[in-house]
Amino acid sequence: MLHSSTRVAKIIAACATPLAVVAAGSMVWHASYAAFTGQTRNAGNDWSTGSVALTDDDKGGAMFQVSNMLPGDTQTRCITVTANASVPGTVKGYAVNPTFSSSVLSNHILVTVLEGSGGSFQDCTGFTSQGTIAQGVPLATFAQASNYANGIGNWAVAAGTQTRTYQVTWKFDTTGMTQSDIDGLQGAHAGIDMQWELQSS
Repeated sequence: MLHSSTRVAKIIAACATPLAVVAAGSMVWHASYAAFTGQTRNAGNDWSTGSVALTDDDKGGAMFQVSNMLPGDTQTRCITVTANASVPGTVKGYAVNPTFSSSVLSNHILVTVLEGSGGSFQDCTGFTSQGTIAQGVPLATFAQASNYANGIGNWAVAAGTQTRTYQVTWKFDTTGMTQSDIDGLQGAHAGIDMQWELQSS
């Protein structure tokens, strides 16, 4: 009788184990789907920087290359600057790389700069002035505007592509100089690079 009872107990235990596993699985399944859910999403967030670019139509040539200059000589040339920007900004002009063998000469080359439209590099045909940004300024003084912070002009550029023409006139003015002072300028040299820079607002 004892033998029979042990055998029955083993059979009951063997049957109970699978039933317990099934019951536990059923509880997990019900637990996984026991809550209400809701979702929303704001997709496609992205960040990119703006860009600014400035070019001119000089094709690597100098606006002025003057030799054998004499007192009273003058010359006018133009250059067109193109801004291509995805953000608004401001363009200013300034001088870089000044090379003066004579401070006297650099004080007697007077520079006038107008801004406007029309014309092209070294050719001011069709130029229309929209304002003066330098009037009869000695080259030595012009050269002191040597960076964007103290540059001349304030061309406000909107996003997109725009152009502006600068008309530059120089004159070798010896007004008030003695003949001896003028003679002392023979063989003298003065030079600068003219640079325009666009910075975003």
